[in-house]
Amino acid sequence: MLIDFHTHIFSPHVCKHREQYCARDPWFDALYSNARIPLVTAEDLIAEMDASGVDASVAFSLGWCDPGLIEEGNDYIIEAMRHYPGRIYGMAVVQPLAGERAVYEVERCAKAGMIGVGELMPHGQGYKLSDITLLTPIMTAVRHYRLIVLSHCSEPVGHLYPGKGDVSLQDIVTFLTAFPDVYFVAAHWGGGLPFYSLMPEIQRATANVWYDTAATIYLYQANIFPIVAKLVGADRILFASDFGLLRQRRVIEHIKQAGLDAQALESILGGNAQHFLQLRQIGA
Repeated sequence: MLIDFHTHIFSPHVCKHREQYCARDPWFDALYSNARIPLVTAEDLIAEMDASGVDASVAFSLGWCDPGLIEEGNDYIIEAMRHYPGRIYGMAVVQPLAGERAVYEVERCAKAGMIGVGELMPHGQGYKLSDITLLTPIMTAVRHYRLIVLSHCSEPVGHLYPGKGDVSLQDIVTFLTAFPDVYFVAAHWGGGLPFYSLMPEIQRATANVWYDTAATIYLYQANIFPIVAKLVGADRILFASDFGLLRQRRVIEHIKQAGLDAQALESILGGNAQHFLQLRQIGA
């Protein structure tokens, strides 16, 4: 199976009224005010999956600042899951600063069949991933419903780009140390976190961490795949396109040309995610 672990979709209403949503939410405006940046629906995602041979995708909305917009986005993801069962798996976006409302949203989305919470976007929503007091109530709900957590992670060096953010390696490690039993997907290669796994304390802290490959083409040379596979194991890497930012087929071909052996390639493109999804279904 081919499983894409990181895609963003929006309702047709959001896609049609981009300017209105840019005016309502500063983080959405920062990412999508440029009309050349695509906004895609569930139907667009399914069409892309069919064209690229992708069997299933994990989808979420955006880390809106406004809890009302978050709930609206999660409603659309739930609708997409129900319309395309077994093809679209949803994650719940939350705004931790909303307090009990955020915890309720996690519970609501878990009961609706979502597999996790994400993509967390601390830098866009005004908090830190290292704010353990703020995040503890949400992680309590995550543990109760046996959910996955997926968070944006930022590279501490390199070029700036819209959405890069400032989720530091220390923020991530602080979070992982506070919540060691939470299954955590570090988006965008964890901002380079795998390269520190040679440190014993980081290896211990990342025992329940997987790394997604979202936006790889814009960030790293292709040999990051065999290098990280050697550092943490190919079984800890999840194919992720960041569609609609990047086409799924383009990312798949990029991975196929990265110099991986057949077993590692199969694991990264779908085997690891398939195990993950089955595990969450069993846990539910």
